[in-house]
Order: sequence, then structure tokens, then C-alpha cells
Amino acid sequence: MPQLYFLCTGNSCRSQMAEGFARQLAPQDWQIASAGIEQHGLNPLAVKVMAERGVDISQQRSKLIDQDYLQHSDLVVTLCGDARDKCPMTPPTVAKQHWPLRDPAQATGSEEDVLAVFRQVRDEIEDRVKRLIATLN
Repeated sequence: MPQLYFLCTGNSCRSQMAEGFARQLAPQDWQIASAGIEQHGLNPLAVKVMAERGVDISQQRSKLIDQDYLQHSDLVVTLCGDARDKCPMTPPTVAKQHWPLRDPAQATGSEEDVLAVFRQVRDEIEDRVKRLIATLN
């Protein structure tokens, strides 16, 4: 059973959405978690746009990288350059992927403009998670 770890800067949006999709789409015996270099709290707009896809991430929480989980993961996916650059060293047995995704929390404009960015990033994460699971399954 694969152990996946999704990492981004604050573990508030992108990595939380990736964890939510992976938990819903991957086989039940897979170990799936997300974390950040820092803790910024779960972004309510991430919860909102995920609910639009039928994925409830409202009970997930923002957390810091767990060194033990990181060292024993089969795959670490970084979802921003900051996490990629600051991710602690892992053994050569841990595969890494980088998904350079826009940070929806940095979006500006009207509420609809901001939600549109969250939805765009959510949809890209969903596509990437589906492809990832297909390649690992």
C-alpha cells in the first residue's frame, strides 16, 4: 500500500485539496496525508470549492511536516516551489514529484474572481491526483 505525502507552504489550500481528492479516489488501504513548511490553518474557500465536488475536507487540519511520515513515504508531492525548495531531505527510496500550482490564497479581486481561481486550481489538482493514482495503482 503506497504512502503519499502532499506538501505546500502553509498546508491551507493546495495540499489540503490534494489530500481530500486522494482520500476519496485512492484505494482505502493507501496512507495519505498532507502538511506544510508552516501552519496557516485550513482555508475556508478550499473547503467550499471541494464541497462543490462532493469532497468534505472540513475536518482536516493544517499541520507541519512529520519527519517520520516523510521518511517512510513512497511518494512526496510538492505543490509549490517554496515546499519543493525547503522540503527536508528524504532517503533515495522516497520518490518526489513537483506540481507547480498557483496559490489560490493569493488571488485578488471580487469574491467570484477569487473563487474562480480556487476552482481552477482545484480542478487541476483533481486531474493530477487521478493521473497519479492511475499510475500507482
